[in-house]
Amino acid sequence: MAPHRPHHGWSGTHLLLSPSASLSVPRRTFLGHVAGGVAGGAVLAGAALPALARAGHGGVLHAPAVVGRAAPSKPLVMLDPGHGGKDPGAIGFSGTYEKHVAEAAAQELSRQLLATGRYRVALTRASDHFIPLDSRVDMAQQHGAALFISMHADALHNASVRGASVYTHAHGASDSQTADLARTENSADRFGGPMVHGASPEVQQILASLVTEETRKGSSHMAQAVVSAFQSRVQLLTHPHRHAAFAVLKSAQIPSVLVEMGFMSNRLDEAALRQAGHRAMVAGAMCNAVNRYFASAGAGLAG
Repeated sequence: MAPHRPHHGWSGTHLLLSPSASLSVPRRTFLGHVAGGVAGGAVLAGAALPALARAGHGGVLHAPAVVGRAAPSKPLVMLDPGHGGKDPGAIGFSGTYEKHVAEAAAQELSRQLLATGRYRVALTRASDHFIPLDSRVDMAQQHGAALFISMHADALHNASVRGASVYTHAHGASDSQTADLARTENSADRFGGPMVHGASPEVQQILASLVTEETRKGSSHMAQAVVSAFQSRVQLLTHPHRHAAFAVLKSAQIPSVLVEMGFMSNRLDEAALRQAGHRAMVAGAMCNAVNRYFASAGAGLAG
């Protein structure tokens, strides 16, 4: 993890991301933020028809008129801003907290996805609080998410490495750097105290075996869509699609990816991710990737 250096404050459109500062993004509860009414039920055009019409003259009941086909439910995209609360994530050279960058980027991606009118969107957290890794996966499963995107900006031992990358779940890591990254991410539950325990390597292997082939293909397809969308806008690592046993990507039925938008351990990446304009560009590329994913054959509802 990069050293924590004193923060000297910003102005203009920059985020104030010092350890004691709060991020100026809306604080909403998870259920309250779900667009389209995951908690209360989506409102579908032409779907609210009575089982039987009111009795007409003579008390004869008539079957309801068929107004039209009900609109299909929009797919739910679950965004997962990494870390939060007592878990700051990586800390950049100038004191930037990964948890704040992840939340701000997720809020921007949510805004852009909703603007398309194609999706419902939910966040695992919409404020600065800690959530265990298993709970993040559970939220996506309980609300029937069609796609899960975990958003991060971690740190590496090599401060010269910069660029975005995307990760999918596999029992074995694609390379040593990704293995180290997965170990760091999977240890996040240590901030939850003795009541929160991560799965053992044996359990992780069993869980990995339960992931369906269809889910694996969907995750890989989404990862490729992210790489393709980033290529013309965001600098990428060499071999940007990688894999390892990330606990937050273990859903057996929901295609899931973890996107590293850059690394807090690199001065240039950190400086870029502090800028709202750069985060909007990253979110725009990710929104484009989501559109490609759902528009492709067999990927689900195109909206």
